Amino acid sequence: MALHAEREGLTAAEAAARLRAAGPNALPASPPLNGWRLLLDVASEPMFLLLAACGAVYLMLGDRNEALMLLGFVGIVVGTTFFQQRRTERSLSALRDLSCPRALVVRDGKQQRIAGRELVVGDLVLLAEGDRVPADIDLLSAASLSADESMLTGESVPVMKRAAGAAQGEAEHRVYSGTLVTQGAASGVVVATGAASALGRIGASLAAIGGELTPIQSETRAVVKAVASGGIGLACALALAYWALRGDWLQGLLAGLTLAMAILPEELPVILTLFLGLGAWRLGREQVLARSIPAIELLGATSVLCVDKTGTLTVNRMEVAQLWSEQSGYDCRAAGGAPLQEELHGLLEYAVLASHRRAFDPMESAIVQAGARLLADTEHLHADWELIDDYPLSPGMLAMSRVWRSPDRSAYLVAAKGAPEAIADLCHLAPARAAAIAARAAALAGQGLRVVGVAQATFPAAGLPDNQHVFEFSFLGLVALHDPVRPEVPAAVAECQAAGMRVVMITGDHPATAQAIAREAGIGGASAGVLSGTELAAMDDAALQLRLRDTAVFCRIAPEQKLRLVQGFRRRGDIVAMTGDGVNDAPALKAASIGVAMGARGSDVAREAAALVLLKDDFSSLLLAVRHGRRLFANLRKAIVFIVAVHVPIVGLSIVPVLLGWPMLLMPVHIMFLQLVIDPACSIVFEAEPLEPDAMTSKPRRPDMRLFDREILLRGLLQGGGLLLLLVGLYLQVRWSGLSDDLARTSAFVALVLADLGLIYSNRTWSRPAWAPRAAASRWFAWISLAAVLLLALVLSWGPLRSLFAFARPGPAQLAGSGLVALLSVAWFELVKWARSGRPSASAVPEAGG
Repeated sequence: MALHAEREGLTAAEAAARLRAAGPNALPASPPLNGWRLLLDVASEPMFLLLAACGAVYLMLGDRNEALMLLGFVGIVVGTTFFQQRRTERSLSALRDLSCPRALVVRDGKQQRIAGRELVVGDLVLLAEGDRVPADIDLLSAASLSADESMLTGESVPVMKRAAGAAQGEAEHRVYSGTLVTQGAASGVVVATGAASALGRIGASLAAIGGELTPIQSETRAVVKAVASGGIGLACALALAYWALRGDWLQGLLAGLTLAMAILPEELPVILTLFLGLGAWRLGREQVLARSIPAIELLGATSVLCVDKTGTLTVNRMEVAQLWSEQSGYDCRAAGGAPLQEELHGLLEYAVLASHRRAFDPMESAIVQAGARLLADTEHLHADWELIDDYPLSPGMLAMSRVWRSPDRSAYLVAAKGAPEAIADLCHLAPARAAAIAARAAALAGQGLRVVGVAQATFPAAGLPDNQHVFEFSFLGLVALHDPVRPEVPAAVAECQAAGMRVVMITGDHPATAQAIAREAGIGGASAGVLSGTELAAMDDAALQLRLRDTAVFCRIAPEQKLRLVQGFRRRGDIVAMTGDGVNDAPALKAASIGVAMGARGSDVAREAAALVLLKDDFSSLLLAVRHGRRLFANLRKAIVFIVAVHVPIVGLSIVPVLLGWPMLLMPVHIMFLQLVIDPACSIVFEAEPLEPDAMTSKPRRPDMRLFDREILLRGLLQGGGLLLLLVGLYLQVRWSGLSDDLARTSAFVALVLADLGLIYSNRTWSRPAWAPRAAASRWFAWISLAAVLLLALVLSWGPLRSLFAFARPGPAQLAGSGLVALLSVAWFELVKWARSGRPSASAVPEAGG
């Protein structure tokens, strides 16, 4: 399209056609999971297949009620899963909308503001100070335009832009999607949208990074696979034994399927999902969004935290820190509200005049705010002065000048600010004086401050020169600014270090600035090393591994080098959490064990790449997430012990009757009662258990620490084995009393349900007796126990349900016997706890916190 046609903009019809052809100006997102796909996923689960097989057997046996009940259980599972998936997708969709900019375009010859996603290649876009650039745009015209590209480059200094005809390279005449216009105005043509933009290309590169299972996921999958394989073999053997001993192959098949359901550790992934889902919900209440829910469990093992400086450690908002002239100095942070010395009024006055009144550039905003505060009620603020012209920054002159006329003067007043060396050049200073000013500027820069020189001149009210060098400038002084560390960061960094996590800073800033920020944040120490991007580029991987041991500050780091650093830490065996908010952080966020993005300011690409998003942009929220991670792993081990312990009697009561010629004690409906009521409920109780008080003063758990270790399995087997013996004894006692098999089954099942509640009660803490007073009593255990007992009472009292469970109405003696067995089982659980009290446990410090 010809240039003159582009300046007129597209027609609405042309824009609509291009939108249909190219799609919306948005990053690609995963399509929502539809209902049929969700149903297929659930139907492929082993427990669903076993339930379907049991239902088919019941239909063959003519027992339609049992078959319908099992299908009802399946409906509950499908409905719950579908609801959770839809809720997660709605949350992520709302999060993507946070950064969707709007655009001012010219269409059909008229200016109109549209949603950024409706932009197409060829649209004529108008930009002004404060606008978020909605797509990659080639500039047709530009007036003093600068853009904050820190999202892409990590460099916080705005970049000057010029129109395409005057620029030498693409970077000078193009503004990029997601960046911020900090100064000036411009018009330009959209050249790339969506995935084709610079922002979108970085997003597309993330697809090949990450995606591996977390340690708990991998371990759980291996355990489930191994136990399921063995269980299926044992179930087949039991079905054949039943057929051989009793000649009833259908009942044998039912016995085998029941045993398979009893052995299959279906609760393990269910409880893992519940723990992680509830953990994500708790984090969400604290404004921490878990995009990758399984990554929550890794937080407790995090050993290295890589943090970005701009917008993560700092607030990404400049403040005036010091004012300096050759006659005086003023430290804004140490002044404590003291008035500004008269000698510095002119310096701040002309620094304000050299800035835009409606400032969007962070540095200019800070200068204007400082002027309004320190020059209030003086004659040095000039709201009535008229702006005549300005001289923008250029690659050859890193200084800008603004020309003003006051109401009572005929001469122009010129205010200039810029790099100290550029201002010294404009003032034509003697070498000795220029060197002294340069030394002072270097000292301020060494404190992590950004230093700006200020000068003033007068000029006759006639024609203005083409070059600001013509003005006779007088040097006024230096303004030093800093991007302050977030107030919560030093305490959060100290707590990270107390919890055994290394905190390292990765930034694109100057070494002096990086070291100053690191000192203020408390990162590293006197002996901590510093590594620059130039040094990193010259290193091979072996040399880098040596430097990673004691380096806490990485400066002048390019985006691809952030990724290399994260991968280097991971090769050392560290669990790495990476924080960031810019597009340039996205690959490293995806490659880290846990990527943590800032949600309010952060880019869409960074949030899509991260596992956690801090919606409040509060660095201390990360500590809250780590606490959740440590508590989750410790409490998950308690839940695993319960699962192991409760399966021992279930499996035993499925096998022993077949081998000894008794009637079947447990049927599929009994096992589903336990799985859908007791097991998920117990996970809620254990998940709600509070963190041990000293868990955040201990080192992270070892990355190779297993969830299913010898201690966990032995504790569960001992508890479950004792319970099995008690239940078999109760069953025999009822049968030997001459009562019916149904009544014996009822007594054993009631005792099993009550003993399961006792297992939960005993395993909530491993460091003290279950009945000892606790700081935080769990209301969940009381409610779940009540619900389980009421449901059990309903089954026993309502005839149709009692028939489905093959129960008989128990008398007081049978209920008392079941209660006594439950009490004896709790005593046994406590005895096992006492015997294992000297062993490492999840509630002890080594596992809960490291």
